[in-house]
Amino acid sequence: MLAAVRVRGTVGVKSDIADTMEMLRLTRINHAVLINENPSYKGMLLKSKDYITWGEIDHETLTQLITKRGRVVGGEKVTDDYINDNTEYSSIEEFAKAVLESEVKLEDANIKPVFRLHPPRKGFEGVKNAFREGGSLGYREEEIRTLIKKMV
Repeated sequence: MLAAVRVRGTVGVKSDIADTMEMLRLTRINHAVLINENPSYKGMLLKSKDYITWGEIDHETLTQLITKRGRVVGGEKVTDDYINDNTEYSSIEEFAKAVLESEVKLEDANIKPVFRLHPPRKGFEGVKNAFREGGSLGYREEEIRTLIKKMV
């Protein structure tokens, strides 16, 4: 399971890249989504690499993300009670593990698929360079976990 975060805004974006990011549901800065690893999504990520960053998310980070920034379609926070009442899982930890293993989707529990995050503490490293060049854009492997923890 991959997590993708939009880093740059909408000004000057080519229309085909803007459409790709809209399909990924990354319409605003600091929005994050969870994406399954398959070739079509990989192509979409590579096409919009100059505006987003992504990497592999782990169980602990996903649990923290759902607990602190997850919202139900009505706008309420996601709690253990909500997960227990509306899914077959008893806690957010179990639900997050099932999401990572692709057994269930966020939408199945009526949870919004987009997480609205804060800007990262201490800021982005640079929004015009790739991650490997000291910036914030593109593929960052496991380092996405530290970025998301700074943004939650």
